[in-house]
Amino acid sequence: MTTPNPNWFLKARLKTRQLLLMIALDEHRNIHRAAEELHMTQPAASKQLKDLEDMLDVKLFERLPRGMEPTLYGETMIRHARMALTSLALAHDDIVTLKAGLSGQVEVGVIMTPAMNLLPNAITRVKKEAPLLRIGVQVEASNVLMELLQRGTLDFMIGRILEKESTAGLVYEELTEEPACAVVRTGHPLLARDKLQLKDIANRPWILPPQGSILRHRCDMMFRRAGLEPPVDVVDTTSQLLITALLQKTDALHVMPVEVARYYEELNVLSILPLELPFRMDAFGIITKADHLMSPGANLLLQAVRSAAKELY
Repeated sequence: MTTPNPNWFLKARLKTRQLLLMIALDEHRNIHRAAEELHMTQPAASKQLKDLEDMLDVKLFERLPRGMEPTLYGETMIRHARMALTSLALAHDDIVTLKAGLSGQVEVGVIMTPAMNLLPNAITRVKKEAPLLRIGVQVEASNVLMELLQRGTLDFMIGRILEKESTAGLVYEELTEEPACAVVRTGHPLLARDKLQLKDIANRPWILPPQGSILRHRCDMMFRRAGLEPPVDVVDTTSQLLITALLQKTDALHVMPVEVARYYEELNVLSILPLELPFRMDAFGIITKADHLMSPGANLLLQAVRSAAKELY
């Protein structure tokens, strides 16, 4: 048996009617009833089937005294015929959606840093082109978003793939690394100090992510590598609302991604300490499921994210 060329269907000009015939034969197991359903004559249906078998150089159906049964090759072809026709139906729906002004729903997950500038910039662009598109955004940690993506709740996410997570079936497009900085309330006494060093902030009160988190571990290791004990006067939380309120009311310090800190500094909510911290967060990027078929709206937002990332990073 010869091996079909990968582009055999193009050379053979495979007809949609042949795909429909495969499905009708599977449902009726009778060439006459299948032909009637497709408004064809029985000889025309038989010729269509024979042409398809000749293309593939296999027998797709066993001709029995009282009907037809698909062979192993036939079952395979039937499955792919159904998939092809489903894809064509989705293509029609997508075109109708495009003509209607890109209505529909897109669900995207994002971690904090790209939620500050990248995603808002992308959404702003998309809304100019498709004002009827409904965009749902979930801002969570990467591990939470990953679960939602794997369950099919999200079209795509912007975050990190953690070391313990499996990357099977995922596509990752790295966007940028994430430097960190120390922040305090506006008017904090440390802002008036010249040439700050790690030893000047180690014994201060801190607001940090809980023990066991990547950021907390890297923050603790930053002090240990400098020969210092990590902070012990610590409030453990990841709630941005609580963090902001505590920074306003106390002289505590907090560590956060530089891009997030700059956003709050522009709003005069907090200030960045003039001290370069010797560590970075892991890079983040766009994460999609390899087998997820994007809608036109989701594709539009995804392309806008890529374009905005090129400008920002």
